[in-house]
Amino acid sequence: MKYFKKLFIATLAIIAVSSCKKLDLVPTNKFTDQDFWTTSINVNNALNNNYSLMYNSNLYFYNDDMSDNAYGSGNDPIATGSFNASTAKFIGDWTYYYSAINSCNLFLASVDQNKTLGADVIARMKCEVRFIRAWDYFNLMKWWGDVPLITSVITPDQAKVIGRSPRATVLSFVTSELEACAAGLPSKDQYAAADNGRITNGAALALEARVLLYEGNRMQDVVTICEKLMNNPSTYGNYSLASNYGALFSDATVNKTNTETMLALQYSEGTTGRAWSEDFDFAPISTGARVNSLAPTQELVNDYIMTNGKPITDPTSGYDQNNPYVNRDPRLTATIVYDQYKWLNPDGTIQIIYIKPGTDPNKPPLNEYAPGNEAVSQSGYYWRKYFDPNHLPGFVSGLNLQMIRWAEVLLDYAEAENSLGQMNADVWNKTIMALRQRAGFTDPNALNYPGNSDMTNIIMRERRTELAMEGLRTEDIRRWKLSETVLNGYAHGARYGDPTVDNGYIRVQLRHFDATKNYLWPIPQSELNLDKNLTQNPGY
Repeated sequence: MKYFKKLFIATLAIIAVSSCKKLDLVPTNKFTDQDFWTTSINVNNALNNNYSLMYNSNLYFYNDDMSDNAYGSGNDPIATGSFNASTAKFIGDWTYYYSAINSCNLFLASVDQNKTLGADVIARMKCEVRFIRAWDYFNLMKWWGDVPLITSVITPDQAKVIGRSPRATVLSFVTSELEACAAGLPSKDQYAAADNGRITNGAALALEARVLLYEGNRMQDVVTICEKLMNNPSTYGNYSLASNYGALFSDATVNKTNTETMLALQYSEGTTGRAWSEDFDFAPISTGARVNSLAPTQELVNDYIMTNGKPITDPTSGYDQNNPYVNRDPRLTATIVYDQYKWLNPDGTIQIIYIKPGTDPNKPPLNEYAPGNEAVSQSGYYWRKYFDPNHLPGFVSGLNLQMIRWAEVLLDYAEAENSLGQMNADVWNKTIMALRQRAGFTDPNALNYPGNSDMTNIIMRERRTELAMEGLRTEDIRRWKLSETVLNGYAHGARYGDPTVDNGYIRVQLRHFDATKNYLWPIPQSELNLDKNLTQNPGY
């Protein structure tokens, strides 16, 4: 991803001239607000800045600990239902998205001052920034519902009196912006190699499909968008599943150059440029990680089917709770580290990961799963997905983080077709079967169209396991209205606990979700204090 190997933050230097010289003179030795945008390198740097503000690794990874996929300490108040309008997460996210929107609005209001870049280049840049702004508004709408819709540069005083726009208005804005971007942006195949990583028309359509899938009542629109992408590769880019699931996240070459990625957070290999290091707190401690701040749950592990296509709850599946990781979906091993896991080290050696208390020959028997013990995973699982075998000290990585990929489009299409009563063998073969074949399934019972099975749960389970640790589970259970079911009660870990309690599965965290209000977050109290026209969501 050459274009975004280095991201520069462009800052407007507004110089106040106070001397005996004429006050309307423009300084010739410094950039000012009057000439900043006329310099093309400044425009490019400002565009790069907007890319860097769109999302970050912390938001990407820690989204999952607000779902039933993971336990983590970062969003504990949200997971346990003990939050309020002053919780730091809400204040931080609100500020993050609106800061990015403000930067986008400034770019869109100013970039036409440049007369050296071609009109087609400026038009493309505007579409890229409009996409980023739409992304931010989708996230705001998703978490808060009605939010202020600000599409131009405003003053601090104006910001203190702006009210919330109806969610339907924000949704209409987001979808219309994405449609305009799809019409105005090149496909990935039309960009030069040096521009690999830029936002494309295919990414715009794929994000629109995600947005409309979230609505639940726009499934025909989702089908139409997905079919545009699937049937028009010459217009929207030639996408397909990468051949190796695990390599897509951990092999640097595949991760950065493949046929599946539609949009990714761009990072740089080596000691310079943008990087992330969250895996320092995700990987097994025995491999050199620091602590464990995000651990997979037993509930996620349970959703990986057997290689014969049957869920572990099926008494004919062959599942053995005393040998639970045998004959499971290959994506389990590509995603999650379990006891006796064969960990491939960067030097090519194999290390056995001992997790069950008292089994590690290199350690004395300990009650490692005592509450609050961050020296191990409190769930008895670690993450393998996104481990970078070429990481720098401190697990610093330059791997890209997948924001939208072709697998999601296939899952969107399968879910939408099924919801319309249109699932059939042809749709199955293009979507679920293709995903399972890529994952490594070979049993015809797992690959063939199952007919009148419980297709809704099959698709939900497939989506969960395919996209685990990619930040989508939280919004999925919200749009399916499953949060009140899966986020009430204990999140569990591996079967290393008291055998008389929950069949021995560790009770990791007691969670609470109030369906009467928690499907929306509270507007941050600090924002309500600043803006007299903001109103609070119900129940807060």
